[in-house]
Amino acid sequence: MALCGGVGAMALPSELIVHIFSFLSDRDKLRASAVCSRWRECLFYPALWTELKLRIGGGCNGGGSSSSSSSEETPRLEFLMRKFGSFVRELQLELAPVEGCLSPLNNNPSSTRMDQPESDPQLSQRWRDAMATYLDQVLCVFSSIRNNRNLRKLSLYGDTCVLQQEGLLDSSHLHQIHQGDKKINEVQQLFMELLSNSRQLRWLSCSFMLGLVTPCSLACLSNPSAETLQHLSLLDHQLGPLISPSELDRLSNLHSLALDFSDLTSELCGLLASPRRTPLHRISLLLNGAALEFKPLEGTATEDDWKALIRVSANLRVYIMALEVNSSELLGVLKPSLPLERLHLDSYSTLVTDATLELISQQYNKTLTHFLLLRDDPDFPDLSINRNEDPLVLLAWRCTQLAVLVIHGYTVWAHNLVAISRLRGSNLRVLTISEESIDFDPDQAVCMDGDPVHNLVKEVSLGLARVWHPCLDSSLVLSEPTHHFHHELHAFSMGM
Repeated sequence: MALCGGVGAMALPSELIVHIFSFLSDRDKLRASAVCSRWRECLFYPALWTELKLRIGGGCNGGGSSSSSSSEETPRLEFLMRKFGSFVRELQLELAPVEGCLSPLNNNPSSTRMDQPESDPQLSQRWRDAMATYLDQVLCVFSSIRNNRNLRKLSLYGDTCVLQQEGLLDSSHLHQIHQGDKKINEVQQLFMELLSNSRQLRWLSCSFMLGLVTPCSLACLSNPSAETLQHLSLLDHQLGPLISPSELDRLSNLHSLALDFSDLTSELCGLLASPRRTPLHRISLLLNGAALEFKPLEGTATEDDWKALIRVSANLRVYIMALEVNSSELLGVLKPSLPLERLHLDSYSTLVTDATLELISQQYNKTLTHFLLLRDDPDFPDLSINRNEDPLVLLAWRCTQLAVLVIHGYTVWAHNLVAISRLRGSNLRVLTISEESIDFDPDQAVCMDGDPVHNLVKEVSLGLARVWHPCLDSSLVLSEPTHHFHHELHAFSMGM
């Protein structure tokens, strides 16, 4: 870069270099800092790093760049936190201590969900190494941001999918790590110090950060941040609720909330319905069937609770992900007055029945915009057996606001798929059906000329008024459920 009069870029004032840097991505800023020491000094101006988004380790679950090893990235994390942790205003961090997901201990995923890592020595050692790295990285982050009074947004996600595949493990299993007890206590203390020192926190999200949040954590939140906090997300496989009624009562200006379904008790719902509070706009709820044995649904919000909440928060919308939940349990939680906008039903083997789809399409015909029906199993059940009308077609017909429909693991007949596209037309912004799920009626295929797949693509494209193709790679549909939920609730809560 040359300037008029032969003056080089090195002669630019620091303020101008910082301004130019502000147009670069984080990655390009770091590359530019390698040019010379002066550019490196300009790189660390606080104005350039008001927002920091990092994904450390993993890389197979989407989002962020891939990496060779999470432990190898720890020095990079320490460098960034040391430089920016004390003044960054928005920090979004995903920790993935395991590169990819560990394979199940046998070929039946549903039977391994409650297995413990100690049942296989090799798995146990890999799990211990991963969790040791996880604890070190969490300590690094909170040691750097503990005194940051300018922090406005903190979003943390622990992508410890090994734990979710091999069993429902809570923070007690971290005590098996070398110096685990000491590190866990340090992590929890640093987190509470951060909450106590914060002055303008508006967004606090902790998803599956094992060993971080305790039922006492929110008691340390400063009064100024309790007034400014607009979004709270506390998701974990802990056995007890992470927020008490008294702490929720302090957060009177919440606009959005994300919790485990079992933690949204009738008492909490009653507090949210208080006319003294700012009206709530978004609630995201995770219903994990594997946890219901320890976190039963007794005492959760009733039909009357939802009615009372809607009277105060007329614009409230709800997003629910149900993971490995059978239909009888679903029918118990899907209350008529619940303002359901997004529903994600995900499982390895548990079947959703046609009666459940019938109830969903009838109760939420005016509010449902997103519906995901996913099942990771080699069998593809047909929900239209013994029915005059396919329940998926009825759902598309009744739910007039439907904009996103994603299906894998259930049979979708080609002629019904065409009907769905015609019913919703261009208003159906996303129609993702895996190729494996699509089947063709042999009687109808006889009456058609040409390739049935080509005809299907043509007819659905005409119905949607845009080019459409089935999804050829099912892995694009079957993302890691908790990772998907973390990102979706973020977008859902931001879209108020």
